[in-house]
Amino acid sequence: MSTSPIDLDTKRYGRLLAKALPAVIKSEDENNRMLAAIEGLMAKGEGNLTAEEDALLELLADLVHDFEERQYPLPCSAPHRMVAFLLEQHGLAPSALYPVLGTKSRVSELLSRKRGISKQQAKKLAAFFHVGVELFI
Repeated sequence: MSTSPIDLDTKRYGRLLAKALPAVIKSEDENNRMLAAIEGLMAKGEGNLTAEEDALLELLADLVHDFEERQYPLPCSAPHRMVAFLLEQHGLAPSALYPVLGTKSRVSELLSRKRGISKQQAKKLAAFFHVGVELFI
């Protein structure tokens, strides 16, 4: 739940900020410190947080997310590799894609990089795997 700064008790929020000392994270140690603060807040239970604690939790989560996005960027993967990965993760054989892509040969050609993925196929794959279409484009 996102709380507007106007709705917060500024003194209470200020004390929480002074204790947590949130800042742009530049090291693993700082990241671990922010993660520990997040865990402390989460241990209280979602329904038990004050508006000020909720706002602090949101801030800390954003700082950790930004650091981890910079520190550990996800590599772009070729669409055919993403299809193979998703099949493996779901415990499926390539034959599971026959109804999605139309034919055995299309699936085989896609997985062997002999054929690219059309926009229509990308949409079908995204719906089948319940992921974003951008993974296949």
